[in-house]
Amino acid sequence: MSDTTRRSVLAGAAGITAATALAACGDDLDAPGTDNAAPPAAGTSGPAGGSSPSGKASSTAGNGAAAGIAAVADIPVGGGKIFAEQKVVVTQPTAGTIKAFSVTCTHQGCPVSKIEAGNIVCTCHNSKFKVADGSPAGGPATKPLTPATVKVENGRVVLG
Repeated sequence: MSDTTRRSVLAGAAGITAATALAACGDDLDAPGTDNAAPPAAGTSGPAGGSSPSGKASSTAGNGAAAGIAAVADIPVGGGKIFAEQKVVVTQPTAGTIKAFSVTCTHQGCPVSKIEAGNIVCTCHNSKFKVADGSPAGGPATKPLTPATVKVENGRVVLG
């Protein structure tokens, strides 16, 4: 077999492998912006405005930047929301403090699927992570969820 033919075969195999891997990375979470959890209890929505992952207030009022993925008021205080399309879970551990984490569980890579009782839950093996900092709160996971960069602009949660 010539080098050109080997390269063609290897390149084709690599493309098939990549496509298969990407298809396997899909998840069964609902549409973007859904949290797959019971609605928050009355009075759990926080005020508009917020903070960066460090807990410090951020604002770029008037710049008309990104529309964001949700209003701060839509993220329940003491809970959060899962955004499947963006592969991020956004939490508001205390009023005005916004945090974000990867939806990928650190135990075996399943996507987290619900938020309950102050915990982000991966139902694959029942790992639980604290909404305040993503640290393990139960189950087989021993490493925290990977933090995501988030800020608040004009009362909206913006990734990046």
